[in-house]
Amino acid sequence: MEKNQLSRRNFLERSALIGAAGLAGISALNSCSKKSKSVDYAFPPLLDKAPDGVKIRAGLVGCGNRGTGAALNFLAAGNDLELVALADVFEDKVWDCHSKLEKQKVEVPKGNCFWGFDAYKKLLDVDLDLVILATPPHFRAEQFDAAIQAKKNVFMEKPATVDPVGARRIIATSKKAESMGLTVITGTQRRHQRDYLETYRQVASGAIGEITSAKAWWLQSHVWFRTREEGWSDMEYMIRNWNNFCWLCGDHILDTHVHNIDVVNWFIGKHPENAIGFGGRVRRLTGDQYDFFSIDFDYGNGVCSHSMSRQIDGCANTLGEMVMGTDGYTNCKNTIFNPDGTVKWQYGYPKNKDGKSTGIVEVSPYVQEHIDLVTAIRTNKPVVEAERTAISTLTAIMGRTAAYTGQKVTWEDMMNSTERLGPEVYEMGPVDMEFPVPLPGTQHKA
Repeated sequence: MEKNQLSRRNFLERSALIGAAGLAGISALNSCSKKSKSVDYAFPPLLDKAPDGVKIRAGLVGCGNRGTGAALNFLAAGNDLELVALADVFEDKVWDCHSKLEKQKVEVPKGNCFWGFDAYKKLLDVDLDLVILATPPHFRAEQFDAAIQAKKNVFMEKPATVDPVGARRIIATSKKAESMGLTVITGTQRRHQRDYLETYRQVASGAIGEITSAKAWWLQSHVWFRTREEGWSDMEYMIRNWNNFCWLCGDHILDTHVHNIDVVNWFIGKHPENAIGFGGRVRRLTGDQYDFFSIDFDYGNGVCSHSMSRQIDGCANTLGEMVMGTDGYTNCKNTIFNPDGTVKWQYGYPKNKDGKSTGIVEVSPYVQEHIDLVTAIRTNKPVVEAERTAISTLTAIMGRTAAYTGQKVTWEDMMNSTERLGPEVYEMGPVDMEFPVPLPGTQHKA
């Protein structure tokens, strides 16, 4: 973080009372922790295109690259799908998105374009059936709750939130969505990806025997960052540089590695009981986050998963998952191996004109998740994924907390934590927050 840009006060704003949403979340998490792996996973129908039906009008909250991409993925999912409103904190982001959409022949009425911290509320007043939430994840819990209160179906990006208080609120809101018959799909696209789904089906049916261990990794070069421009307030600078500040994105163990953590939770069939690990910062130029994490998640009964996440240039980079069992192991994506390493099963990808495997699923998972969303709405068979994504997000938060503090952190610690990241008031201007890089051994568990 550049010197003298922000005043120096602790940036961890704690919430003393969890409130009704938090209590509901605790109940949900307790019930989830008792679940075990089951073959009865709710597989989506995996259509190439959503069935025709009632017109669905969507609004986009969060007009950055991912939000714009998600909107186009939604429009590609079927017929009679419209994008009719845009909202973002920044006016320039709204019009940049509007321009990109126009080039794709998507016309959003200019009167339905809003900006500011309350822009999402204005968007919810438009005649909509669906809201796409793609803002920095700090804002997800509040915006998700507002969308469900407004009786809108939702597509929301991962991670679900950045702190334990937010995770419990997401779960409580998820319960509301279920009771209201709404559909909520999240951006955990591997759960909508045909090769992952079929590999899971094989594993859940016993293809590798009893699961004994797992590992997951997301190792990549540094991600984008913004240097501060003249005239930017503290708040504007942080939001424009959002994936370098923990209060906005949750650190990269949430922002990217949550995908792999979610896959491991999915295949094992539950969340871990505790975590211990470490991380550090050696190369980052802005913000307050780590460059790397190494976490051991303990799922109980001797089953553990090792998670690695790193964003440093010039290193050996790769990403994926591996789950080991008594009768073999799998890369979770497309192959199951015998214990000796020979192939037991592989997913059958479409073939090209030469009869060779393309190695690509029939439909992009980024579009497939929206096909599944529209299908659920039009067939009146609601699907709500928010709770399970919040649980995987909270798993990542547990790992982050273990690395930041150097302590062993349990699931109960997460359920009881009052940690809330970020300011209490959102407004452009100076922000009285401090951004020390976490030092293990000097912090207590939240």
